[in-house]
Amino acid sequence: MAKEKIVLAYSGGLDTSVILKWLKETYDAEIIAFTADIGQKDELDGLEEKALATGASKVYIDDLRAEFAKDFIYPMFQAGTLYEGQYLLGTSIARPLIAKRMVDIARAEGATAIAHGATGKGNDQVRFELTAAALAPEIGVIAPWRLEAFREQFPGRAEMIAYAEKHGIPVTASAAKPYSTDRNLLHISFESGMLEDPWFDPSAEENEDMYVLSVSPERAPDQAEYVELTFEQGDCVALNGEALSPLEVMEKLNELGGKHGIGRVDMVENRFVGMKSRGVYETPGGTILFTAHRKMESLTMDREVMHLRDSLIAKYSQLVYNGFWFAPERLALQALVAESQKNVSGVVRLKLYKGNVIGAGVKSPVSLYNPDIATMEADPSQAYDQGDATGFIRLNALRLKVSSGVEQSKGE
Repeated sequence: MAKEKIVLAYSGGLDTSVILKWLKETYDAEIIAFTADIGQKDELDGLEEKALATGASKVYIDDLRAEFAKDFIYPMFQAGTLYEGQYLLGTSIARPLIAKRMVDIARAEGATAIAHGATGKGNDQVRFELTAAALAPEIGVIAPWRLEAFREQFPGRAEMIAYAEKHGIPVTASAAKPYSTDRNLLHISFESGMLEDPWFDPSAEENEDMYVLSVSPERAPDQAEYVELTFEQGDCVALNGEALSPLEVMEKLNELGGKHGIGRVDMVENRFVGMKSRGVYETPGGTILFTAHRKMESLTMDREVMHLRDSLIAKYSQLVYNGFWFAPERLALQALVAESQKNVSGVVRLKLYKGNVIGAGVKSPVSLYNPDIATMEADPSQAYDQGDATGFIRLNALRLKVSSGVEQSKGE
């Protein structure tokens, strides 16, 4: 009889390398390794050879960068998404895409399960498995870190390194970088190790070598640089007048933002599983895009539509962070977001300088800003009669006066 097949989300790091071998031994199954190219750059070098040498029967390394930018990053940015006021959700938004492709491969290969190396304390386990549940509930999920047998065999990294050495698995585990990283087209994250101390200062000069995508603001150029972003219906379609795909936009903005020290965030966030965790993020291109998009909306978006959409930002952000990208409520919210973006078109000019993204102008053929009405000088359009404000204020003050009268009578 043919062996069962398991599709493993494989990064080539210590954990997934050990897990690949462990799965093959424990389940006597055929292991298909899958790596999503979502912008890790040189981290992908040699992965196929390593996976095959570790015991994989087949390896998929799929370039999903264009899909990631167009179908995940851009829709999320249209929603103005910002988790807990700081995090642009770089890791969170990548997981549903990875899991979606894993499910596709599992079905194509006739696999009975997918597996991942996310720990039982993190958010990624939830994101992977909720996506699988939404898209392919018939496919099983194996999470080794939640299995007692696996944890007993590997109580710490020392045991994993020893296992790798025993089985000839080449791994890089160094005390020189005592933290974990996750990189993609939108950001790179750093956590664990010395970062578990929230008093540790990653921005100190001696820790500068930790960062990958950006220079520190102190080392950024002394000369500001301008960039113009062209939007059509909420999506950035050109930089400095040059038409670009979403992928090209993100790549160029990452380069620009990194050059000027933009997009570093250090925060303690609330994980879905209940604990707080400290994360450091570099999101250079995303920070520029987020700022530009908001400025474009300020000129073109109806006030009540904007306030309604803004009231949903916290909810939308939680859905992405917690792994509900393919849930019906997120899809419903996205439909509202898409409707809100119909007139978010025009050009935004920004000045980039030493970690700052500074607005330097915005224009649109569908601008809702009317200088004739907004002017403090005489209104040539006669569209706004200042005297009308008297009745407007009187009506809005009515309930306040009634409430105040009730409170006064209670005191008497």
